[in-house]
Amino acid sequence: MKLTHHDIQEILQLLDASGYDTLDLETDNFRLTLQRTANKQWVREETQLGQAKTVGHQAPSQASSQAAQAAPEAAETLAEGLLAVRAPLPGTFYRAPKPGAAPFVKEGDRVDSSQVVGIIETMKLMNSVYADQAGVIKEIRIPNGQAVEQGTILLTLEPEEA
Repeated sequence: MKLTHHDIQEILQLLDASGYDTLDLETDNFRLTLQRTANKQWVREETQLGQAKTVGHQAPSQASSQAAQAAPEAAETLAEGLLAVRAPLPGTFYRAPKPGAAPFVKEGDRVDSSQVVGIIETMKLMNSVYADQAGVIKEIRIPNGQAVEQGTILLTLEPEEA
């Protein structure tokens, strides 16, 4: 699938109306990264079938270094035996279903693999974050209401023995 100029313009209009400065979209066929510069212009990096091209005012080396800086949490190491529950998409992480409500989980809680452990709000849509494996919550790394990037470690858990 190749994105047309019209497709990109439509995406940019949606982003201009939002408060986001970065969009990272990935499918089986391509990866598209859009990033707003300080002067509110958009820079696009599109990768198709392993070949990258950059459109905009940045050189490819600048775009690559920015991408590496944007996802330091994705490269974080974990203590042996712990698993990470990562943000499935960028947005604002919430530990509770609504303001003033009890959090979905606390450190020390036992969770099931299909249990909701938080939500991420992206463009006014609430997206559930699941534990994906049964275990015990060891550490909650992101405070309530903080913006996160895709791949950020939200919490760690010690998996149950099978």
